[in-house]
Amino acid sequence: MSSFLRRLALIAALAFISLPAHAQQARTSDAITNPTEQAALTRQAEIYLNNITTMRARFEQANQDGSIDTGVFYLNRPGRLRFQYDAPKKDYIVADGLFVHFWDDSMKDHSNAPIGATLADFLLKKNISLKGDLRVTGIRRPQPGTLVITVVQTKNVEAGDLRLMFSEAPMQLKKWRVTDGSGNITEVTLNDAQIGMKLDARQFIFKAPKGYEADLNNRN
Repeated sequence: MSSFLRRLALIAALAFISLPAHAQQARTSDAITNPTEQAALTRQAEIYLNNITTMRARFEQANQDGSIDTGVFYLNRPGRLRFQYDAPKKDYIVADGLFVHFWDDSMKDHSNAPIGATLADFLLKKNISLKGDLRVTGIRRPQPGTLVITVVQTKNVEAGDLRLMFSEAPMQLKKWRVTDGSGNITEVTLNDAQIGMKLDARQFIFKAPKGYEADLNNRN
C-alpha cells in the first residue's frame, strides 16, 4: 500500500467524509425494531462507553485496498487517544485534547485536524451520547451475544455511517467500521482490550520525530 493511500486510510478511520451517499442494502433479518428494546440497548452502550476512562488494546485496521495494518490503541478519556502502528512502520495518530495529529513517517509529513471535526470526537467526549450530534439508524444482533449499532451524523446523514460492534454479557467494544459517503470502508478490530490502567500522559503529546523540522526547512 502506498504511503499516500495509507495516509488516506488513517484519516478515513477517524473522519466522516462528505461525499454523495452510496446506496447500500440494509439487512433486516437480524434487526431489532422494537423501540423500547432499541432505547434500552442504546442506553446500555452509552453507559458502557462512558465508564471507560482508559483502554489499551491491540488493533487490526482493514483498509479499502485489502491491506491490514496492526498496532496498539490507547485511549485516555476525555480528549486523548493514540494509534501506534507496528514496526517497521513508524506512523501514528495521536489526539492531544484539542487536535488529532497524523504522522506519516515515510513521507515525513504531519497534518492535524480539530478533534471536533473527526470521528475521534465521538470517542473522546466527556459524556458520550448516541443522541444529539449522532443518531442511531439501526441496531442488529447478527449472532447471539453480538450487538451492532449504526449511527450517522444528525446534520449530515449523507456523509456516511459508523457501525459499532459490541460483545454482550459482558458488553465490550470489539470493532468499529466507518463507511464514507462513497462507500469506502475502513474497519478497526480491537483485541486483548484492557481498561482502567494508568497510561503515560506523554503518549498523548505530538512530538515531531527527529529530523522532521530540518526536512521541512529543506522542502521550503
